[in-house]
Amino acid sequence: MRLSRPFALLAGLSTLLALPAALAAERVQVVTSFSILADMIENVGGEHVEVTALVGPDSDAHVYSPRPTDARALAEADLVVFNGLQFEGWMERLIDASDFAGPLVVATDGIEAQLTAAEAGGHDDHDDAEDHGHEAHGDEGNEAHDGHDHGDIDPHAWQDLGMGQLYVANIRDGLIEADPDNSDAYRASAERYLEEIAATDIELRELLGGIPAGTSVITGHDSFGHFARAYGLAFLSPQGLSTEAEPSAANMARLIDVIREENVRALFHENMTSPAMIDQLAEETGLSVAGTLYADALASEGEASSWLGMMRHNARTLHDALAEPGHDDHGHDDDHGHSH
Repeated sequence: MRLSRPFALLAGLSTLLALPAALAAERVQVVTSFSILADMIENVGGEHVEVTALVGPDSDAHVYSPRPTDARALAEADLVVFNGLQFEGWMERLIDASDFAGPLVVATDGIEAQLTAAEAGGHDDHDDAEDHGHEAHGDEGNEAHDGHDHGDIDPHAWQDLGMGQLYVANIRDGLIEADPDNSDAYRASAERYLEEIAATDIELRELLGGIPAGTSVITGHDSFGHFARAYGLAFLSPQGLSTEAEPSAANMARLIDVIREENVRALFHENMTSPAMIDQLAEETGLSVAGTLYADALASEGEASSWLGMMRHNARTLHDALAEPGHDDHGHDDDHGHSH
């Protein structure tokens, strides 16, 4: 029996409407802990992935409290990606509770060995990312890796674009494990992304080269240690590596003393922490708040809604507040971080 024309059109339309749902079902379902990792995964996975970030833009992953729906999302995922280094301690408990049994990517896997190599004397810690595999750990300091209990290592390693290359390599390898049929696409996307990261790293060094050596910066919590090491600035904060604990009055008083003693010229808000502490420091020291830096979460829109855009925004904000007037921003990399 032939369908009349209206029925045929309706049948065709229903088929078209079903296509996006079918395509989404065919994509690799990836669950990740927070927004910066989600952006990295989307850049490597492209059209082959559907990414869910448990902690969205402008939200604090340190203090997130998982919901029952999160455990269900993990149980249905093809791949789970999280930062590790105790950045989101709740994530490992959530994985256990969800009975997730698929491939698991700890995005910082290999960071400890890379930092050790960099500190050991001039090794360019940005060169090994593309060929990184899990065997690259070596045996040193590996006892804590199984439980991902990394002690006092700063978990905010994405703040150094060279370390971020290692994140991308780990994500690429996890996607290939979860979806080997599209391995060539993941390798090609990762290669393009690594080239873009390297170009952005050069851009950051040119921007930050105009800031006088020894300049200190105050932010909401201690999330810029890797940025400081890579790009040659000193960062101080009222809080430690996590935002979970409020700073004590004694810590705030010590920080005010340091601000007065050191070469601190500006204060900065963070997008995902309360501005109250920085505003209090501004009031007590007379320093201005020179802008907002993105630490642990992307913006919901605008340039800082991607990881590389966030890094450019931070570098430009720091440059505009702290660079010497009339500086040409070129040729000063030797004073700012390790060379390439």
